Amino acid sequence: MISMNNIIFNDIYGFKGNSIHKSIERGDWDNTKALLDKGPEWIIEEVKSSELRGRGGAGFPTGLKWSFMPKEKNKPHYIVINADESEPGTCKDREIMRNEPHKLIEGILLAGYAMQANQGFIYIRGEFVQEAIALDKAIKEAYSKGYLGKNACKSGYSFDITLHRGAGAYICGEETALLESLEGKKGQPRLKPPFPANAGLYGCPTTVSNVETVAVVPTILRREASWFASLGNKNNTGTKLFCISGHVNSPCVVEEEMGISLKELLEVHAGGVTGGWDNLLAVIPGGSSTPLIPSSICEDIIMDFDALKNVGTGLGTAGVIVMDKSTDIIKAIWRLSKFYKHESCGQCTPCREGTGWVMRSMEKLIHGNANIKDIDILKNVCDQIEGHTICALGDAAAWPVQGLIKHFRPEIERRINNYKLLKVAE
Repeated sequence: MISMNNIIFNDIYGFKGNSIHKSIERGDWDNTKALLDKGPEWIIEEVKSSELRGRGGAGFPTGLKWSFMPKEKNKPHYIVINADESEPGTCKDREIMRNEPHKLIEGILLAGYAMQANQGFIYIRGEFVQEAIALDKAIKEAYSKGYLGKNACKSGYSFDITLHRGAGAYICGEETALLESLEGKKGQPRLKPPFPANAGLYGCPTTVSNVETVAVVPTILRREASWFASLGNKNNTGTKLFCISGHVNSPCVVEEEMGISLKELLEVHAGGVTGGWDNLLAVIPGGSSTPLIPSSICEDIIMDFDALKNVGTGLGTAGVIVMDKSTDIIKAIWRLSKFYKHESCGQCTPCREGTGWVMRSMEKLIHGNANIKDIDILKNVCDQIEGHTICALGDAAAWPVQGLIKHFRPEIERRINNYKLLKVAE
């Protein structure tokens, strides 16, 4: 378990209050000017040295991503925060915005300064009503204290933040679709290149970052990169918010050290699997778009980007969905297929046509109304969707089904054979 001394989010459950005064008591906005005075290059190098990887799902090195922004400033630079947390099983950013919004706002200021941006945008999911209210209040408090606006924190640097509410489209969690929506257009992903660092919001250099990624930056800069890098494992450093839901006794969002074992995470923080560890069937470790892993793998797996990638899944957003043996695993994956079919923007043919076909095929498999060869056809279609779309929604739709076939093919075949026997008996 992580030491309390290494916890970044001290009030993630909202017991102490989210006002700026309570935030300052917890260490937020502590001499932010001194951090700004060290300069943009110092901030980026510290973030690089900390080995912080993006917490939005991709796990790309944060400092490296920030360094892609042009050094010359021929056009305005923007930083955009992706707060469109729509991934099923994921609810970490919601807790930050609701209970510790000033960590995010201070992080945006520091990140914006590092990339020489004078304007930041927070694109928040439309359904997050209370979170938007909390953020709006926190932004106004920061302005009233002089932490934002002209001469922010008395540093001589001007920085403004605009809160923008989305309309509830999952596709706007993809960074270029988010930018399209922010510009007032239909939320559809853009072809890349050009990448946002060269031509993003309004055609200007832009970096899109996740809420959790930016919110941990002030603490990293205050406690130094070496502290953050000492937690977790090489290339998987620091702490992480894990969202644990499903068949556990105490669903929760908890901050833990990267590299904690899945078994310890569930038993220490979530009260264990309902019915005991032996009742575990499978776990989706990183939000609904990551392939599931069966209980045999769950026994020894650790929760970091590389370890999960090595077993054919991913840490993603660390949305841990636990399924015990009462779960109809085929129906559970069908439900995810239905979600991705509904949320596809329809721009790419493999995704537009494929997600609907996959959903209908999965629906047949629930009852077993198919042939054994249909399993291979389904996998082949998922393979054709994966990697052939503009954005990763196609991959997200394919991976859960691929994981099901990989680990639970005998259950699919049993369902098909039982259906045939039932029809013969009739």
